[in-house]
Amino acid sequence: MLLGSNLGDREQLIEDAIKQIANEIGEVLIRSSVYETEAWGNEDQPSFLNIALGVETKFTPTEVLNKALGIELELGRVRHEKWGSRLIDIDLIFYDDIVVDMGAELQIPHPQMQYRKFVLEPLAEIAPDYVHPVLKMTVSEVLERLRDNLSVSKI
Repeated sequence: MLLGSNLGDREQLIEDAIKQIANEIGEVLIRSSVYETEAWGNEDQPSFLNIALGVETKFTPTEVLNKALGIELELGRVRHEKWGSRLIDIDLIFYDDIVVDMGAELQIPHPQMQYRKFVLEPLAEIAPDYVHPVLKMTVSEVLERLRDNLSVSKI
């Protein structure tokens, strides 16, 4: 999972989301450092804090998505615009080595993750040797080939 926030008390919102993920989705096995990143897509907004989590769950990918969306709502997330500012964002990047394509509802692996430094940097910290089930490359290899010049820095 990848969490992000660029509004409000970003650090607290991420910590609150992690606690709720642990309570509602499953045990958080590993977490990356927190990274500060320039906004992607719509650059005219505050920078984000991002963190990657490894979570063990008994739930299906769809159930995890629904629980994550519920956590976002509980923490005040309102969807105004694509790539807009947000209090909290919770994305499913991988789910074991499963590939899911339910169109706009859910795609795993996340279909844009290989183009986004703000996803790959924290993910490479916690799972550098994880093999992307579609690209057949490790997270580290995907990051090495990345052409995203966005500023992403560990804080």
